[in-house]
Amino acid sequence: MNLPPMLTLAALQSAYDGGTTPLEMVEEVILRRNASADPAVFICPTTDDALRAAARAVMAGPSDLPLWGIPFAVKDNIDVAGLPTTAACPAYAYQPTADATVVARLRAAGAIVIGKTNLDQFATGLNGTRSPYGAPRSVFNTDYVSGGSSSGSAVAVASGLCSFALGTDTAGSGRVPAMFNNLVGIKPTPGLVPNTGVVPACRSVDVVTVFAGSVADGVAVRRVMEGVDPADPFSRSAAPAALPRTLRIGVLAGAEREFFGNAEVKALYDAAIARAQALGATIMPFDYAPFREAAALLYDGPWVAERLAAVEGFFASNEADLDPTVRKIIGGAKGRTAVEAFNGLYRLNAIRQQVAPVWEAVDVLMLPTSPTTCTVADMLADPIVRNSQFGRYTNFANLMGLAAIAVPCGFGPSGLPAGVTLIGPAFSDDALAPFAGAMHAAAGCGMGKDRAAMVPAAPLSAVPEGWLQIAVVGAHLTGMPLNHELTSPGGVKLATTTTAPGYRLYALPGTVPPKPGLIHDPAFAGSGMVVEVWALPAAAFGAFVVRIPAPLGIGKVTLANGTQVSGFLCEGHALVGAEEITDFGGWRAYLASRA
Repeated sequence: MNLPPMLTLAALQSAYDGGTTPLEMVEEVILRRNASADPAVFICPTTDDALRAAARAVMAGPSDLPLWGIPFAVKDNIDVAGLPTTAACPAYAYQPTADATVVARLRAAGAIVIGKTNLDQFATGLNGTRSPYGAPRSVFNTDYVSGGSSSGSAVAVASGLCSFALGTDTAGSGRVPAMFNNLVGIKPTPGLVPNTGVVPACRSVDVVTVFAGSVADGVAVRRVMEGVDPADPFSRSAAPAALPRTLRIGVLAGAEREFFGNAEVKALYDAAIARAQALGATIMPFDYAPFREAAALLYDGPWVAERLAAVEGFFASNEADLDPTVRKIIGGAKGRTAVEAFNGLYRLNAIRQQVAPVWEAVDVLMLPTSPTTCTVADMLADPIVRNSQFGRYTNFANLMGLAAIAVPCGFGPSGLPAGVTLIGPAFSDDALAPFAGAMHAAAGCGMGKDRAAMVPAAPLSAVPEGWLQIAVVGAHLTGMPLNHELTSPGGVKLATTTTAPGYRLYALPGTVPPKPGLIHDPAFAGSGMVVEVWALPAAAFGAFVVRIPAPLGIGKVTLANGTQVSGFLCEGHALVGAEEITDFGGWRAYLASRA
């Protein structure tokens, strides 16, 4: 089997279209995993036999799921049923009985878990050296740290062991390892992706993140995971925030341009600014000082008490089992008072008011993902100070409820990569993607360890300004006879996904071209049906809906992530004598069975 070094979604889809099976894919993953030069990547890999069984199960189901046969790894503070959760602390380990919500959604979309990855213990750190399971290393120089806390997840993707991996991000843990391993780090707006089944670090600001080779892959994965989960009290939804096509980008100015002596990262940041300008952005220097003050609150302020709250009972009885640096950080919360917590909250909100004029002047911030890197030896010699340097431009983002995408921006003479992070307002997650993808592609630095890899195009915004969404289930799908009715007026495909459970699908007799009928049956507990979500200009949407023939019509369809969009539904009377095809999971799979 001839798979490229990086297992992108497009590469695997092409391989599957050419006859490769998910079972053959996992055999390749097993070979790569066994040959891995970094023994510290996994805390608990999925066994070879369990991987093969998972591949067979995927092959027995519908083949048009959005992540069918896609291998991924999971940071070991996120529950995966059948594998222990340790949070990199053996004494804390437990056996979860259910997947975390995000893992369950990814598996339902056809993805395959290849193992649980190493991390800075209890997700406390940005460097990847605070684990009794070893320190994963940069894929470009094993003397250097991999970044943390999501260390193993980043190295697993960058090494070509899987297509994407889940991390978590409180202070930058989904972004710093992306930079150190030439990857994209997708950090959603807090609350967009649920945290049910995740060991908390700071519960009020934690975010599940995605490491991927490209923005396109990372966003596709995030869209499968997102959506309100009633079991997560911090889960929330909102309309996607739009950004203008021509961005005003805020960049560091004056004394706030701190790189701690790392001339390579400084030069690559300057080159990224020039690249952004060449892509059409307006560059706007801004004062980072108040953002830096907000960042300091996360470790130097009362928010450190949340880290103790997350493991308070365990810490009281097992303090000696913690990594010394982690123990010092979490133990520093002892004695923090409710008065300090409220004063910290008041100060954070005062800073939000202080920076409001910045957000009136710019649309997006572009900051170095980390201003520097260092060797493992240097990190171990000065763990608090070095780690703090890594988080200088990341720690504020979750406290302020912002969206972010970290992208590679090139390599220095040392052979080590650098990166920048685009940070936008809450729920601008999709709107950030096009420019982030363009920045990555323009840098020409490949992805992960494959510096020559071609970076796929970034997705468009979820909903271009003034456009309307529609979910299609049959003859309007990509490649189907009526798809031109969407593409001719300039429609844009946003995603392939599934409905929520509770929908049935029927083949309508006598329709030309053949069409299915989708109905909502709340009492039905089966899997969702495959749909594509498209966006149309408002006028084109109206003209499209007018042409829809009975018994089809447009109603609200609930997607797997809990969001609702307009979509095709069928009148009940038309189903008399119609063949139910729900078990196929979608129209395309049904047609393939007939062929």
